[in-house]
Amino acid sequence: MTNLQKNKILIIDFGSQYTQLIARRVREIGVYCELVPYDVNPHFIEKFNPSGIILSGGPDTVSQNDSARAPNIVFDLKVPILGICYGMQTMAVQLGGEAKSSKKAEFGFAKIRARNHSKLLTGIDDEINSDGHGLFDVWMSHGIEVTKLPKDFELIASTDNCPIAGFANSKKNYFGLQFHPEVTHTKKGIQILERFLTTICKCEKNWTTENIIDNLLEKIKSQVGDKKVLLGLSGGVDSSVVAMLLHQSIGHQLTCVFVDNGLLRLNEGDEVMKTFSQNL
Repeated sequence: MTNLQKNKILIIDFGSQYTQLIARRVREIGVYCELVPYDVNPHFIEKFNPSGIILSGGPDTVSQNDSARAPNIVFDLKVPILGICYGMQTMAVQLGGEAKSSKKAEFGFAKIRARNHSKLLTGIDDEINSDGHGLFDVWMSHGIEVTKLPKDFELIASTDNCPIAGFANSKKNYFGLQFHPEVTHTKKGIQILERFLTTICKCEKNWTTENIIDNLLEKIKSQVGDKKVLLGLSGGVDSSVVAMLLHQSIGHQLTCVFVDNGLLRLNEGDEVMKTFSQNL
């Protein structure tokens, strides 16, 4: 049985409207991840033992003393970190840099210039400008920006309105992006996330529907053994999926009993029994 959680990503949520989308993109790429609030117990993070951490965006103003901060343990685990928008800003502040109000807040498309050939962005471009730097379209949403790099960080991306739109500490594999790679408006966003997950975090892309089903079937066989299972089947999504998985795994050791819960549509009970007895 494949260990689908051998390589896993932890997403620290600072309240961005896009945080769930980050998790969706990670899973679509094929990597297992979990999402937790920024004030999660540090012991959970340590026990989770992530292969990499993503710090999400959020609505706070990072220059305020009472704004949300990443748990310090994320910087002690010595795993790759990707800070997105607010996640980049709080990473900068917590590691000795600075972030202040932007001269011009941004919400919408921007054209990013890749800098210094970083592991995260090199080759991720839509076009090449006259000085040889890659250019690509991104989605910005911020009123605060990083104004001073933390020690041992270098610039990896900039725009006309945001001089520090990306930074990196290549030795520690820490990266920050002011733009949102998880949204479709950032044309090469999926490639950026995939590079972080696979090239930098060394995660295998094994979180797929096929592997999940195979693992569940093996787990069912192991748990049930030679015993029999009685399943209350209503015809809804939950009980139907369980019925199919059990049937594929243990066959005639399964007995399904139709349960009419009194909330079905007219003739739906007969349809459910016919579907499962005659077709499945």
